[in-house]
Amino acid sequence: QTRRMACRPAWQPAWRPLAFCARRRAHSTLPARREQAEALPPRLALPADEVLTDRHGRRHTYLRLSLTERCSLRCGYCMPADGVKLTAAERLLKPAEMLRIAEAFVLAGVTKIRLTGGEPTVRADLEEVVGSLSSLRPLGLEHVALTSNGVALRRRLPALRTAGLDSINLSLDTLDRRRFEQICRRDALPKVLETIDAAIDHGYADNGHLKLNCVVLGGVNEDELPAFARFAAERPLDVRFIEYMPFGGNNWSEAKLVPAAEMRARLLASGIALTPVDTHAHDTARSYALDGGRGRVSFISSMTEHFCSGCNRVRVTADGNLKVCLFGQRELSLRDALREGASTVELHALIHAALGRKHARHAGMHEIARQAVRPMTTIGG
Repeated sequence: QTRRMACRPAWQPAWRPLAFCARRRAHSTLPARREQAEALPPRLALPADEVLTDRHGRRHTYLRLSLTERCSLRCGYCMPADGVKLTAAERLLKPAEMLRIAEAFVLAGVTKIRLTGGEPTVRADLEEVVGSLSSLRPLGLEHVALTSNGVALRRRLPALRTAGLDSINLSLDTLDRRRFEQICRRDALPKVLETIDAAIDHGYADNGHLKLNCVVLGGVNEDELPAFARFAAERPLDVRFIEYMPFGGNNWSEAKLVPAAEMRARLLASGIALTPVDTHAHDTARSYALDGGRGRVSFISSMTEHFCSGCNRVRVTADGNLKVCLFGQRELSLRDALREGASTVELHALIHAALGRKHARHAGMHEIARQAVRPMTTIGG
């Protein structure tokens, strides 16, 4: 018994049949793993509607999948000033592993997958990744999205559209070129603005599928709130103002946090009327129409007005770790599980067990700031 227990990988929960350690050596191909999954005892299989449901009754139908830890910008709130130690290539997910993990989530009920980073466009195979995920639509996937800094995205928009990309979120924290370089440590604002216009031309703004993410930093760019609102009024897009959040190496402090309530007050004081828009219970943002405007503005108040009760998101990092909460320290390696030969049924059990430990809400901004949370670029934005 001791010898058999010793071969159990670290990620393997106690419920797994011990005979699996021997079986996995004889089953190395994907079809063989699926046959193995079908042969497992029925007690290991969970009903599809339970796999992604946590102990608080929240069902998670949205997967954020990080493609890389690398980025072409160096925004201080995401990337530590001295950079990050990148994960060795052999420990990152391979494209086939990404697809296996995505397939497992879709089979369990995920309907939306967002590709994040780092910066996804640093990958030469981005279009192929989007295409492979689009192949999961017959299994229930409805939406493939991308978050990007927009610097190198413009020329790839047509191919990504053809591959099946449905929507885009672009990061943009300032409309001032000099300030952009100060925040991002790169002079690239014109390229981002060109990408926004091109995305509108290629139809990504249809049905609200083009959004701009603006992290509001006290003493840095909060004076641009009215300018961003006017920018949204002139274009069919949603500018989302995001509260500054604490992550590893980003020197977060409450003094730099501009609460969403203060952002709204600043806009109203500048003469910009905000009309509340009904949003889905799972939306992280609270949205407002702009009188006579083509677009709208939204506020993501992760720190001061948390929305944890409606959370339907899980994350998988570029190195294959499952995070059930953005601010949680606990992670589970799906990469290791796959490389040890785990079947889809067993992945479902691992995912369900991780969600069973998800808290009702995050620990609060001060406690999060004290914790050793990864840098955002290694989690996935």
